[in-house]
Amino acid sequence: MNQANTKETNADTKADMSFLAVPGIFNGFAEQNLTKAKENIEKAKMASGAVNDALRDAYSANAKGAADYAAKLIEFSNANTSSAFDFLSHLLGLKSPSEILQLSAAQGCKNFEATTAQSRELWQLTRKIATETADPLKKSFASALQKAA
Repeated sequence: MNQANTKETNADTKADMSFLAVPGIFNGFAEQNLTKAKENIEKAKMASGAVNDALRDAYSANAKGAADYAAKLIEFSNANTSSAFDFLSHLLGLKSPSEILQLSAAQGCKNFEATTAQSRELWQLTRKIATETADPLKKSFASALQKAA
């Protein structure tokens, strides 16, 4: 073997050794990244569970609110129907046009006042439902984001 071949052979061996040492360094980085990824996945699982619980609570509050709203609408419908039948029964007993006009005007005022009160009550109920639905979500998302960070 001549001297030129020996130098080339030694150079290749040194290059191979440094190439083999590099994966060891990358393994250390990979292990660190894998550990961090596992920690982040666990944090995300915890946050996801908290968000799921909050959504369940919000849907439950919303369903209860919708049932309350529907019950209130039925109550108002019943009251308005009773008022209309009372008006008709009184109207049938009247004979003069002036009495009919007076009763109609009184019924119109009564209906307007009832509708105003019912609208106000429905608006307050809607605000209550929205607050009861949104509050658990706001609290849970804020808590989950703090835990995830």
